[in-house]
Amino acid sequence: MMNIERMAEAVKGLIDLVARLRGPGGCPWDAKQTDATIKIYLIEEAYEVLDAIESSSPDELCSELGDLFFQILFLCQLSAERGDFDFVRVVEKITEKMVRRHPHVFGNASVENAEEVAENWNRIKREENGHPELFTSQLMSVPGNLPALSRAHRLSERASKAGFDWKSIEAVWEKVEEEFHELQAAIFSGDSNGVSEELGDLLFSLVNLARLRDTNAEDLLRMANRKFLFRFEKMEKLLNSKGIGMKKATAEQMDLVWEEVKTFEKEKG
Repeated sequence: MMNIERMAEAVKGLIDLVARLRGPGGCPWDAKQTDATIKIYLIEEAYEVLDAIESSSPDELCSELGDLFFQILFLCQLSAERGDFDFVRVVEKITEKMVRRHPHVFGNASVENAEEVAENWNRIKREENGHPELFTSQLMSVPGNLPALSRAHRLSERASKAGFDWKSIEAVWEKVEEEFHELQAAIFSGDSNGVSEELGDLLFSLVNLARLRDTNAEDLLRMANRKFLFRFEKMEKLLNSKGIGMKKATAEQMDLVWEEVKTFEKEKG
């Protein structure tokens, strides 16, 4: 059971701390910050939370969630100083929204499965925005500052709610092949603008292939990045152990050692 008094004391303590940092006799750096300067830290902390989740470290996740929460409270403090809203109003609004969008929990609606929950959520959201029949408004509301792969996933996901989607994995795979051949044609024709456009189309199609397989291209690329960094580090260590080193190694030597690393991974895993 959560200790309500402890929670209230802890949250109030952090809110007071942020106010002190911003107030007279506080921190000059914190006093200079604005919404525009803080937003980059908000994004960085959110990604550090993702890294902590993927590292499966409870201590790290706890710490990074605290850092992210601090940025949220800092933005609330800036808004409170302007007289716009405070942290309490933020909590009240999200509570009201969650109650409104879960009528099967807090109302009389009934649902059979998670898919019906998602359908109700999107319908209620459209009604809240004043466009009960316009799916375009739902696509337009996907934040433009999302990483491109994540935004492509969300755009196509919401389009699918309107019935605009591939019917099967095979169908989207055909689209991937089509875009690949169009990219290939643009490359061979020397059409640099066409290459850029077709690369984008191919990436978008691959995002949809990942989505229809119940995965997320952003997550998959993050995993691929980590795998690349791991293999690169192992390759460099192996080259050093062979007395070659990265600076002296030829492309052929790097390729051979890279394959050694991959073979070792397969044998180990």
